[in-house]
Amino acid sequence: MKVISVWDLPLRLFHWLLVVSVVAAYVSAKVGGAWIDWHGRIGLFIVGLLIFRIVWGFLGSTHARFLTFFPTFSRLVAYFKGQWYGIGHNPLGALSVLALLLLVATQVGSGLFANDDISFTGPLASLVDKDQSDQFTRWHNSSFNILFVLVILHVLAIVYHRLVKKNNLVGPMVTGKKKVPKALAEQVAPSINTAVGPVRLVLSLIISITVVWSVSGALSFTSTPTENVEQTAEIDAGF
Repeated sequence: MKVISVWDLPLRLFHWLLVVSVVAAYVSAKVGGAWIDWHGRIGLFIVGLLIFRIVWGFLGSTHARFLTFFPTFSRLVAYFKGQWYGIGHNPLGALSVLALLLLVATQVGSGLFANDDISFTGPLASLVDKDQSDQFTRWHNSSFNILFVLVILHVLAIVYHRLVKKNNLVGPMVTGKKKVPKALAEQVAPSINTAVGPVRLVLSLIISITVVWSVSGALSFTSTPTENVEQTAEIDAGF
């Protein structure tokens, strides 16, 4: 076995910040009250993370790029036949990652237009009428159930790989390094580039920050104070 670099630092930071942010968004929604404003801020932070990940999927290092791991039909067939060899996301794992990103994007995207009928409205709610905002709110709440199921399956897959396949998926996402068979390492190592590239990183950050600023700063998000803000209803079944 040989240890080689796989995941770059920005990708790893994105991954763990997204995990923490999704948990924080869910908790702040369930607690409700004054925490609803924090729920909105966390949602905007997640928007920034997702925009960064999309840009980094084209500008990042080798295994951060979508073209490297996109689960094409041929890759999926090769994987199920046991003929896929790689060190990044396997095709099935890549499908799971993309599905999770899409559902999180649906959550925060619908949340931008949502309202709780009491004290909180999303930053873009003023761009639609009340009925449309209510529909976005329903999507925001119900899509969380699908996201929750996918998160559980994702965690179970990680546990399965660790206990059955003896493949540690968490460690490499912390350290960026992964143990792979020596022959495979020698075959793929020359094509791997884990260099971050300061210009590409700064450009990605500028784009993501600009998008968040455009939503929260230029358009401004509204939260109407009430006398009993501590009684604000939690966002039912979602975040």
